[in-house]
Amino acid sequence: MRTLALPPVLASLLLSLVPVSGCAPASRVEPRQAGSPAARPAEPQASPSAAQPAAGLDPELTSYAYPYPVRYFEVESQRQKLRMAYMDVQPEKPNGRAVLLLHGKNFSAATWEPTIRALTERGFRVVAPDQIGFGKSTKPAAYQFSFHGLAETTRALLDSLGVQRAAVVGHSMGGMLAARFALMFADRTERLILVNPIGLEDWKTVVPYRSVDAWYKQELESTRDSIREYQRKSYYDGAWKPEYERLIEIQAGWTEHPEYPRVAWCSALTYDMVFTQPVVYELPRLRTPTLLVIGLRDRTALGRAWAPKEAADALGDYTTLGKKTAQAIPGAKLVELPGVGHLPQIEAFDKYRDALVGFLEQAP
Repeated sequence: MRTLALPPVLASLLLSLVPVSGCAPASRVEPRQAGSPAARPAEPQASPSAAQPAAGLDPELTSYAYPYPVRYFEVESQRQKLRMAYMDVQPEKPNGRAVLLLHGKNFSAATWEPTIRALTERGFRVVAPDQIGFGKSTKPAAYQFSFHGLAETTRALLDSLGVQRAAVVGHSMGGMLAARFALMFADRTERLILVNPIGLEDWKTVVPYRSVDAWYKQELESTRDSIREYQRKSYYDGAWKPEYERLIEIQAGWTEHPEYPRVAWCSALTYDMVFTQPVVYELPRLRTPTLLVIGLRDRTALGRAWAPKEAADALGDYTTLGKKTAQAIPGAKLVELPGVGHLPQIEAFDKYRDALVGFLEQAP
């Protein structure tokens, strides 16, 4: 067969018409940030489209604004490429120290805004990531979530930013992750601050196991009203204020988007992680200076709804759990906040801030 040679101009034109399988749309391609090979700037805003925009918030929150610029750390994990969103906020007058903020399960890095402001005003550099499966980070369709794995990815993020040591602050599920991080990377953890962490008791010893499929079904049934009601009862002891609405906006917005099942599946997987991977037994192994900030009104307990009544009534008693945890962690300092629930950083910010900053600024 005779091969015909095409003129260069015609060949170039034909090649430009051939679609390339697997390539991302041009609007999604982002230049790498200078000096940080694994970091990318926040996604550009999508161009206006004649199509009707989807209701709610998409899984990666592309239309939801965070309080500070968001960048992305690219990581390969479990045979897939993932993106970890984070805020790296630099102070005007650096004191040479860094703080890592780890969000809870029903929260994101964005909810740390008042804490970030308070810390940067005092010279701390603040790194606040969205863990894989949360916030603006990738929602993988199949992923084996573990606190060890999340800690490894977070350590890799700090490496990419040149942060060798940091004080680690964890709230709720982030407290479980912060404790695991400190156990795995004691030399990288300057101080440890746990704000109403969950996992201070081993629920699986008294609560029947619930499968990932059951968690997924429950998450699919979530609505704005059910999310509000859960937080009202568990976090605020039945009280609700208008300013709490913004704290459920992301979760509620996800439930109203067509791709919500992707978020619900990640949520089910991480519920299983929280339920089956307690860190409470290893707290005595911590050797990092530790502060516990405990709102005594908190009653958060995973699985209370289907636990036997006698067990359910005893779960989530932070008045007792805070004291037991402080005794378990060598040298831990305990700050108790009466009348405050699961979010001291929201309900009693001044007291929380004073405890946090006072502990961070203590002489080594």
